Amino acid sequence: MQVKWRNNLKNGCRHAALAPILLLSGCAGTPFWIFDPKGLMADTNLFYLLVDVGIMGGIVGLTALLVIWFMWRYQKGKNRGKYDPTWSHSNTIEVVVWGIPIIAVGFLSYFAVTGTFEINPYNPTVITNHLKPVSDPVEVDVIATDWQWLFVYPQYHMAVANDLVLPAHTPVFFRLTSSAVTTTFFIPQLVGMIDVMPGMRTKNALESNHVGEYQGIASDYAGAGTSWMTFKTKIVKSADFREWVRKVQQSPTSMTYASFNDYADPYINVHHKVAYFSSVPDGLFDHVVDEVMKGKTWPIPPMMTENMVAYMQKQNAEHRD
Repeated sequence: MQVKWRNNLKNGCRHAALAPILLLSGCAGTPFWIFDPKGLMADTNLFYLLVDVGIMGGIVGLTALLVIWFMWRYQKGKNRGKYDPTWSHSNTIEVVVWGIPIIAVGFLSYFAVTGTFEINPYNPTVITNHLKPVSDPVEVDVIATDWQWLFVYPQYHMAVANDLVLPAHTPVFFRLTSSAVTTTFFIPQLVGMIDVMPGMRTKNALESNHVGEYQGIASDYAGAGTSWMTFKTKIVKSADFREWVRKVQQSPTSMTYASFNDYADPYINVHHKVAYFSSVPDGLFDHVVDEVMKGKTWPIPPMMTENMVAYMQKQNAEHRD
């Protein structure tokens, strides 16, 4: 029963709030990604956003209407309001000024507590408690470099650069770290943003029932190549995912600890190149975390910031993948 009324409330909030937004986005030709969720985490996050805005907007709107009404009723010289010099107290006013805030705080507290657990990136109960996946969860280790994304699939002993492919109807659990500066992993239509930090490990999760292609970005500024630090997230059918895994595992290119050092060198991925690695060493993610904690760095060449155009021409001439 609780799930049913919450789903009805969620759908009502979304339809009421999104109608003008989607109308405007259709006119502009570019969607407002966070208002068009295609994953459980993003959808739940939007629901709580709309609840918070709705409750606070109701309070602000009611207050504004009362201010306007008081200004109209008690305007000097209009004699609309009755003056009572003996008045000192009103139970009705007490109920309004205390009751409405108490009710609002109660509602906000309930949704804040339930939302904290449901979309907690380390253990999102909206995924772990309420769903029965048709297949085993997929684990992905995310390593951010300057300025690329490496997605390691430890269950399949493979990795892909700058392209994330996931099966539909399947929970996906991420571990995330960085070899360089702090940035943010964000797929607006699928999952909320989370920091990716050097020498540290964060977590996130998603699940989507909508086959399609969605934009992933680094939403924090992280240097010269941030604008090109993007990736496509493709949600595919389970059979298509298995076929894609076989394709990646047939790639002639593999990754070792040494080749990761070359890969992690600063690189501006202007052409959004995707690279497949048919095999990766076990524990690559933990190895990167340990190396960064010990002080390992991949310095940015001075030329990259002093003359970015010339550096990108040099980078392109080297045909670096």
